[in-house]
Amino acid sequence: MSEENLVVFTPSGLRGEFKDGMTVLDAARQLGVDLDSVCGGRGICGRCQVQPMFGEFAKHGISSEQSALSPSGGKESSYKGRRPLGETNRLGCSAVIHGDVVIDVPEESQVHRQIIRKDIDLGEITLDPVFKLCLIELDADGASDLEVKILEALTNQWGLENLTLDIETILTGHDHLDDLKTLTVGIRDMEKVVSIWPGLQERVLGVGVDVGSTTIAGHLCDLTSGTVLATAGVMNPQIRFGEDLMSRVSYAMMNPGGEVEMTEAVREALDSLIQELCEESGAQKEEVLEITIVGNPVMHHLFLGLDPIPLGQAPFVLGLKDAADFSAHELDLSCHPASRVHVLPCIAGHVGADTAAVVLATRLQDYEQDEVIAVVDVGTNAEIVLSGRNRILAASSPTGPAFEGAQISAGQRATPGAIERVRIDPENGEPRIKVLGVDKWSNEEGFAEAVLTTGVTGICGSGIIEVVAEMYLAGLISEDGIIGGPESLASPRLQPNERTVQYLLYESDEEESSIFITQNDIRAIQLAKAALYAGIRLLMDHLEIEKVDHIHLAGAFGSHIDTVHATVLGLIPDCNQNQVKAVGNAAGTGAVIALLSGQARKEIQGVVDEIEKVETATEPDFQKHFVEAMAIPHLSAEYPELSKVVTLPEREMKSSENQSPRRRRNRSARERNQK
Repeated sequence: MSEENLVVFTPSGLRGEFKDGMTVLDAARQLGVDLDSVCGGRGICGRCQVQPMFGEFAKHGISSEQSALSPSGGKESSYKGRRPLGETNRLGCSAVIHGDVVIDVPEESQVHRQIIRKDIDLGEITLDPVFKLCLIELDADGASDLEVKILEALTNQWGLENLTLDIETILTGHDHLDDLKTLTVGIRDMEKVVSIWPGLQERVLGVGVDVGSTTIAGHLCDLTSGTVLATAGVMNPQIRFGEDLMSRVSYAMMNPGGEVEMTEAVREALDSLIQELCEESGAQKEEVLEITIVGNPVMHHLFLGLDPIPLGQAPFVLGLKDAADFSAHELDLSCHPASRVHVLPCIAGHVGADTAAVVLATRLQDYEQDEVIAVVDVGTNAEIVLSGRNRILAASSPTGPAFEGAQISAGQRATPGAIERVRIDPENGEPRIKVLGVDKWSNEEGFAEAVLTTGVTGICGSGIIEVVAEMYLAGLISEDGIIGGPESLASPRLQPNERTVQYLLYESDEEESSIFITQNDIRAIQLAKAALYAGIRLLMDHLEIEKVDHIHLAGAFGSHIDTVHATVLGLIPDCNQNQVKAVGNAAGTGAVIALLSGQARKEIQGVVDEIEKVETATEPDFQKHFVEAMAIPHLSAEYPELSKVVTLPEREMKSSENQSPRRRRNRSARERNQK
């Protein structure tokens, strides 16, 4: 009998056991991994390229060795396709499995590439650029030294004094400037001349970047006008080292030099992203002179080349807390020789510069202090900020990747074909769905034809939130998350799954393509939402309040979830639904504001210094709040505001202090199903 080998595919997280001698491509197909192949495994197209990962992967329980795959050769040796075979890549159709192994599927090998939802809305901001362009005319009869000529011209023609200038640096890439009469001079912070151009230079470019655990989003801006010229995003390649932050810290702990690998990967990705942004707008990388970076503490440290390991254990000590400036070339970014990277300040060990950027973008410090506002950036690690009563508090909560599709049986990221909206009829339990890339709902004429272009491939984060909330409203799951319990709505879509029950969300002609919501899926969502709610509740305790007046959902994910469904699930506390809103990619917006305003950089440093930090990992009440928040929407909290817009299942009276409340099946949620 052949030996069974454990194979884990990233970034999907799909895993399975396969017999010795199976190709990586065949294993991927059996698991439903998104791995492209046009030539049918003949080694011609090169689309099935994968990146084997070697080392200790504690999260997956795997020691991945070189011997786990067959040596390179055969099809790979003769491969001459149009897509070059990367130095360390393997063809999935050629690489044969001989042991436990972790396989990364790069974005370019995926059929369904991620849709990066990272648009920003700057609103009204005060342009206060750190760069100033000055056109000067050189005096032919003046000093012979070019450096002196430039400084004299800036004084005489612009009234600028006491500037510094490194002539060797600014002359890089320029020849025969001595013969020119007109130059454009670039001055940073009104202190230093950092660049010159022959003749008239009308713009200087900068990039605001949000380095997320899953995606890196960049916004190319004209620093002189404040115009956003281009926006783009790429997947963070660090995901192959671990989906969540602690997995990456663990990788650095268990693999000497692992943090260097992750630093190199994220810097290369950002450099490529800047190139993409420039190409999209018709600019040159040499025009980029300023970059602002925000990210959670682990991303922040790994990008800067700082040791992330202290962030993996209490007291979660930051290697760098305050804002800082670096040379772009020092960080392996190939922009203008004088290009600088400004990193916003971190707040605490698990609350990073991305949260500082959110505060900057949402102007929390400007709100009326008799009102309490909560800003929640929902992601693999959720950041929470609570402002009111002349205080601002911040914390992070380890939600994990379930909201992004990981740990969900049919979960996936937001790509065409993913279910993003769900409605369930409370009378019969029948669902209707909407998928990314198709405008029609599944009950509308023409859906079947339209969906042929994308297929129905899985369910993404917003869809996961909605399906669990809808199942609860329809009486398909109980408040403790049990599918098909004794009080459940009778529905043929409730089907046995070993010792539990699963819900058939989408039925395909091909049985293996049908999409189910399993009991384990519900548990994963309960764990994620309970962690988020507990974090918010903990900050409310510190502020000594029982309700919040406003809730803002930040981030790409937060911007695309239905706020009512999020409240039904118990993701957030009860709040007037008119005061619960998405604020978009606030971290990216904050990064751009800091890019365009030197004053904003000073302001946010001052605000961060005043923020009260709460470490959920060391707070004794966090676990209590977490346990109570496992119920849907919550074990004991009341939801009077939510009840104004949706009919919740009725709660029975508690019979004792130790007995959880029970809810009866709801049959009156027609209002929600009509939307």
